[in-house]
Amino acid sequence: MALESVEDVLQRGDEAPAFDLPGTDGRHHSLEDFAEFEALLIVFTCNHCPYARAKIRELNRLAAGYEDLAVVGINPNDDSEYPDDSFEQMLSEVEHGTIEYDAYLRDESQSVAAAYGARCTPDPYLFENDGGTFRLAYHGRLDDATNPDDEPSEREMKAHVEQVLAGETVTAEMKPAMGCSIKWRSGNEPGYWNA
Repeated sequence: MALESVEDVLQRGDEAPAFDLPGTDGRHHSLEDFAEFEALLIVFTCNHCPYARAKIRELNRLAAGYEDLAVVGINPNDDSEYPDDSFEQMLSEVEHGTIEYDAYLRDESQSVAAAYGARCTPDPYLFENDGGTFRLAYHGRLDDATNPDDEPSEREMKAHVEQVLAGETVTAEMKPAMGCSIKWRSGNEPGYWNA
């Protein structure tokens, strides 16, 4: 069942919640690791979901296309129920060159996904660097292809990234991302999940 992202936890202008997560590069990463970038695109994603897989190419293009943008994938899914989302499989995706983000991180506790209000994979959050603090500029879909088999006609996040990098405010209304639900461990569902 596909799920849509919603704007009910982080609002525009809110500070990005802190994290310290292991990456496929063998290092732990926090927001401070991306302080040199003018914009930060955090995408809650995974390996197995067809919606998430359909957006890998676009995320790779964004990561390669802008020196001042960091693209960070965070995988929060329960890998005991979905073994394709294990850290080992994340490493494989990176080693085979499928995923070429600036960082691909594992949210084993699922606490980071909950802090951001993530609901689906992929669920993208674009932040602007405001004097060393990342503030939410836009939360919503990457492009106008809402089904995995569709070809996008408009690269919407690309336009939002360019606005942020130009020092402009993103005024576009949120267009929700569509994807598989985040696979919470039993009892780990955040308060907003059933709200």
